[in-house]
Amino acid sequence: MHKIQAKGILNADNGMNVYRGCTHGCIYCDARSDCYQMNHAFEDIEVKENAPELLDAALRSKRQRCMIGTGAMSDPYLHLERELRLTRRCLEIIHKHGFGVTVLTKSDMILRDIELLASINESAKAVVQMTLTTADEKLCRIVEPNVCTTDRRAEVLCKMKKRNIPTVVWLTPLLPFLNDTEENIRSLVRICAEANVYGIITFGMGMTLRSGDREYFYAQLDRRFPELKQRYISTYKNAYELASPNASRLWTIFDEECEHYGIENDPRRVFDYLREFPQPEQLSLF
Repeated sequence: MHKIQAKGILNADNGMNVYRGCTHGCIYCDARSDCYQMNHAFEDIEVKENAPELLDAALRSKRQRCMIGTGAMSDPYLHLERELRLTRRCLEIIHKHGFGVTVLTKSDMILRDIELLASINESAKAVVQMTLTTADEKLCRIVEPNVCTTDRRAEVLCKMKKRNIPTVVWLTPLLPFLNDTEENIRSLVRICAEANVYGIITFGMGMTLRSGDREYFYAQLDRRFPELKQRYISTYKNAYELASPNASRLWTIFDEECEHYGIENDPRRVFDYLREFPQPEQLSLF
């Protein structure tokens, strides 16, 4: 871990990352890609120590309230958040100024802040987003080794439902030859249905690999799944998009399951929902 004094905190889409890097150890993480120009070791987390102060100033200057997002690049509930509490402080600032928030995480540490999220949702809007990749607990411990497993994330989603906090699930990635199965798709959508999630986001029945991410992923395959790397290389070469050989069938199953359970799965509509800030009802003059 190393601390910096950041110059800014919100991007053009009102998203923020309090941390840069990750300690969850997911073998497929796109954030390792060279294109993000991270100039430090991925597990040596860069901490934006002044993030709460920057956020407070940024929200004070905004003319209109909106949704503030976090977690798109780095999980806001890394292990060191338990001690540093920077995400917690940012949520408190968002609440103080009456803004909404969307939080994307894989960690059950978010339950620490469930009361605060419920309060934000009552006064504005709070949406909790969680990534689910596999319903196989054994496989989950291998591909996402340093964070809670899918069963626990399902519990988190259900706890949010009980507090009337809306949720969205990212069903991605599907790793070819590992979790790209009909059984996995059905199981994950069923988990979403039980938690009454608003929507599921997925961009393809497969995964992406770029320079930096590819090398780490293949090294982990060598460690965990001997001989599978060669199958990837022979099937996909250096492609960026690695669609599952079962992609067409899996898309059909995914669409059918979401329709059956009444879960929104059009990414455009889900993103519109995440960006939409509730407007106060205007009283009629008559």
